[in-house]
Amino acid sequence: MLLPSHEYLDRLRIPYERRSFPPETPKGASPVAAALGFPEDHMVKTLIFVTDNGERVLVMVAANKSAVSGHLKKAIGSRNIQLASPDIVVKTTGYEVGSIPPFHWQPKGFRSFLDLALMDATVLGVGAGKWGEEILITPQDLQRASNARVVNLTDRGRSVDGALRNS
Repeated sequence: MLLPSHEYLDRLRIPYERRSFPPETPKGASPVAAALGFPEDHMVKTLIFVTDNGERVLVMVAANKSAVSGHLKKAIGSRNIQLASPDIVVKTTGYEVGSIPPFHWQPKGFRSFLDLALMDATVLGVGAGKWGEEILITPQDLQRASNARVVNLTDRGRSVDGALRNS
């Protein structure tokens, strides 16, 4: 089955691998990692946040990590952000929470952020847009496909730009 996310990557000539997992797998990047036999830090959560001015942004972090609130606010440039409701996620992306592809649906000017820690992986797993379907892609190709800005979102010991913090 060719999904819009596959067609998008094919058009850009970005290499990827298609993988399937049982549709009865519980929702979430961690269960998908287990189903595919991948480490959790190689599976990407695609999260939509809403700022105080109504802007919606995409944030990508590893399945086993959470963004540091201060880092996220600084990267986005807003002190008041919140995780989007499932309704807003569908209105923004066209996809249900659980298998949102991090590319192909964004309008021009939409901002996406990719956690710096993900750049160390050899391959990452991202939602393909249909539960049970996953895309394996290199971090560099994910950045290119999503037009994401790479920032440190999960390491408290480093600043948002990735520099070590002074103790």
